[in-house]
Amino acid sequence: MGTFYLDGRLGAGGQGVVDEGYGVDGRRVAVKALHRVEDGDRDRLRKEVQAWRRVAPFCTTEVLHCDLDGSVPFVVSEYVAGPDLRRAVSHDEPYGPEELRRPAIGVATALVAIHRAGVVHRDLKPENILLGPDGPRVIDFGIARIMEGTATAGLPMGTLRYMPPERYRGENGDAKVDVWGWGRRPPSTPRRAGTPSTATAPGR
Repeated sequence: MGTFYLDGRLGAGGQGVVDEGYGVDGRRVAVKALHRVEDGDRDRLRKEVQAWRRVAPFCTTEVLHCDLDGSVPFVVSEYVAGPDLRRAVSHDEPYGPEELRRPAIGVATALVAIHRAGVVHRDLKPENILLGPDGPRVIDFGIARIMEGTATAGLPMGTLRYMPPERYRGENGDAKVDVWGWGRRPPSTPRRAGTPSTATAPGR
């Protein structure tokens, strides 16, 4: 795709897929591409990249390249070698307080940086937290909002389990919605494998 070579599927969702890939220099990357392009999809991806790029790279994955106008819009980002938080706690015994101290503080620190950049994530959940070797990274700014910008109220968007009441009402919400998502499943009490947690609102 472009000058990047794809080498395996990392994940898929309703709007697109994420593949592992390599640049011509051999750098390992993640490539997010829309598998179908409908009205508004390019604009939504463009807004996602705009919010994503505002955030300091230490707390997310750095955007390396994007092509939003081609037949298959895609974004290339830094690859993080590590599982997401949901996968980590599903394959291991529940983490104890000491094991969770670093990711708990790391995610809180990332949220401070995200909010200082003027961005509200609005879908903070274990699947959107990568446990990298240098600390947790918050990913997927697909429904993020730039605070001074505007966004359409209406149908709630995001993951139901991690939504605060105002998001159920269709309100945009501010930085407090991310704090709610962080605290909705306290990091010291992760769920075991097989626990239902994947219900999503219409926008996801």
